[in-house]
Amino acid sequence: MPHIKFKPLNHLGALLIVLMVLLIDQGVKMYIKLNHPLTVYGGDALLDWGFFKLLFVENKGMAMGARLNDIIPFISDQTAKLVLTLFRLVAIVGLGYWAYDTFKNKGPVLLRWALCLIFAGALGNIIDSVFYGVLFTHSYGQVATWAAAGEGYAPLFYGHVVDMLQFPLVEWTWPQWMPFVGGEPYLFFEYIFNIADTAISIGVGVLVFFNKKIFGPTAPQNKTSPQA
Repeated sequence: MPHIKFKPLNHLGALLIVLMVLLIDQGVKMYIKLNHPLTVYGGDALLDWGFFKLLFVENKGMAMGARLNDIIPFISDQTAKLVLTLFRLVAIVGLGYWAYDTFKNKGPVLLRWALCLIFAGALGNIIDSVFYGVLFTHSYGQVATWAAAGEGYAPLFYGHVVDMLQFPLVEWTWPQWMPFVGGEPYLFFEYIFNIADTAISIGVGVLVFFNKKIFGPTAPQNKTSPQA
């Protein structure tokens, strides 16, 4: 099996990766937003290759459509959305500091790559959550346009994350004898995501699969130069 070696990543390289992910992510989102209405449930995809579909949905919650008020049911949709956006802002500040400290101390190369991808993806989705509500008109049954002042579909911090990629690889119907799900159709992989989510997933995957190499006792450490 060939040995995969990641090239060292400096501050400039990290900045270029973050900018590249942001440009691709935001470019695709804005193109979808300004050229198509929302894809209705069960409606035709914008592009359908069977194993891959291009759609346009808006996610008001967390990953895979989960909402904070599904976990904490006594808070309203608006409160849950605001708390989630504020949490994302706090989290990305912490993530940014972790990345800065890792580069400053010349931490493991894999950790630098992972943090760059996670930071870029998180920032891409934060832009949607914070600004899209005031930048665009709504997409329900119409193609959105750039919004004039006060005409956006939501206030600042209440925007929806734009998702569009789906890979429905396998579909089946559960056997009738199975409890709870018997006779129900199942689609794998049904979740709809975006480029930012992909960057985050790759970064997290690097942390998980190379965990021992990054954080284990054999992980490369920054050596302090001996004093004269």
